[in-house]
Amino acid sequence: MGLWSFVKETGSSWFGGKANAETPPDGAVIKAEMEKIGLDTKGIDLKVDGDKIVVEGKAVSPEVKEKIIVAAGNVQGVAQVEASADGPEPVFHVVKKGDTLSEIAQKTLGKASRYPEIFEANRPMLTHPDKIYPGQTLRIPAK
Repeated sequence: MGLWSFVKETGSSWFGGKANAETPPDGAVIKAEMEKIGLDTKGIDLKVDGDKIVVEGKAVSPEVKEKIIVAAGNVQGVAQVEASADGPEPVFHVVKKGDTLSEIAQKTLGKASRYPEIFEANRPMLTHPDKIYPGQTLRIPAK
């Protein structure tokens, strides 16, 4: 089992109205919101334990499992996500103030011009390469 930390006070508020930085919504609500944005959550169960989300089951692919981990962790009120990896250990990057996808690609993939790979690795959670925010966690694709 892997345990990943996220910035609890930042994140998306998918759930209509105000986000609650203290307690995330229940796992069924989070799973339903993931499905609305196009993530295939077949075979996955999400459980909320305080400010931690436990991802159980086998996803349709290791890539989808990593996207589910990132999507769950980027919900306001979530501090940790626990899951078993369905492949190699995932690599994540926490966005800092002033970061761009090009800078992140340079640091993590060795070339700034590889930023589209990071963008694609985080779709459908990202809708535009310039719309990232401090505290957001991004999935870094394998080199």
